[in-house]
Amino acid sequence: MGKRLALPEFILLTALLFSLIAFGTDAMLPAFGEMAADLNTSNANRVQLVVAAFVLGTGCGQLISGPLSDAIGRKPVLLGGIGVFILTSFWAWGSQSLEMLLLARFIQGLGISAPRTVGMAMVRDLYTGRQMARVVSLAMMMFVLVPAVAPLIGQGIMLAFGWRAIFMSFVVLGCGAGLWLWLRQEETHIPERRRPMKVSTLVSAAKEMARSRRVVVSLLVLCMSYAIVFSYISSAQQLFVVWLDAGARFPFYFAIIALVSGSASALNAALVVRLGMWLLSTIGLALLAVGSISVGTLIASGVISGDALLYVVIGWSMMLFFLSGLVFSNVNAFAMEPMGHIAGTASAIIGSLSTLASILIAVPIGQMFDGTGLPLMFGVGICAAIGFLLNLVNPRTV
Repeated sequence: MGKRLALPEFILLTALLFSLIAFGTDAMLPAFGEMAADLNTSNANRVQLVVAAFVLGTGCGQLISGPLSDAIGRKPVLLGGIGVFILTSFWAWGSQSLEMLLLARFIQGLGISAPRTVGMAMVRDLYTGRQMARVVSLAMMMFVLVPAVAPLIGQGIMLAFGWRAIFMSFVVLGCGAGLWLWLRQEETHIPERRRPMKVSTLVSAAKEMARSRRVVVSLLVLCMSYAIVFSYISSAQQLFVVWLDAGARFPFYFAIIALVSGSASALNAALVVRLGMWLLSTIGLALLAVGSISVGTLIASGVISGDALLYVVIGWSMMLFFLSGLVFSNVNAFAMEPMGHIAGTASAIIGSLSTLASILIAVPIGQMFDGTGLPLMFGVGICAAIGFLLNLVNPRTV
């Protein structure tokens, strides 16, 4: 058994585990056009489903990986999930139709759900309350580097070896994360705290969570928040390439957006202990709602056009990810705080339901792409406004 990690290394490992989902999503974005042509897909909007299928798999998989980690421990489930991610990368590499690729991506998402859910439960095993939010924020600060460089890496691999080779980079990253976890991190969920994996256990945990108004409201806020990011990611390639005619510059713009926005995690880590999770997430949602609807209105009215349009959209994108960074870690930690005794199962249910519900919102927003970013901007603004109103009634005491 590997030794328990010091905090800095634990944060880095947690960031890498979280980043597997982000890399598995964002590295594919520059390849949408190539995929549509190679797989004979006439409707370019359908290629967005490569992201949706992957995220849908992560949502469903969390209901398995979380309770299973409560029963047998965090480490075996994490390693098993990473193994599925690696194997299905080979399957996706060989897919000859969009339908087969979507199926491979869905199962790939099932496997990679473990680092997302069980990684969060592993943090909860060791930390609570605002300290937990601080650890998650620091991990997210490291994690943001991955979505920043993923499209650049994906585009480089695609140009050199073709879009299918992107899946081989998933194999390399998965093997690296798995070896680090296996060799260095000890089990955080001791046998005395484990709970048998039974349907009745899942139902019991769900009932307990349903009785907590904080958990229920936080779950709804997360639905809106994830819908914002998933709809943006699904539309990002078309937003920059089709609407703004950015072409091959899209990955560079995406990297700048992600890197600048990553400062939100550092700011959150510095402020959360002083101001609290609820206040920071509420402010983030309010600013995102007002900003998105305002920018969309100005563009629709013709006030913003021409060369200025690209820079305004980049600024709006930075705002979107920056403010989302203030929301995600805080609302997640806020929801998990009362559920420490069932952290794995609670993290699974929260992650699964919020992901699945957000996909039902994000896919229609993405499919409404009409050659402009206006449907996306107004969709983001509405989701943020709903999340803000919900958070106003979110109980601040357990």
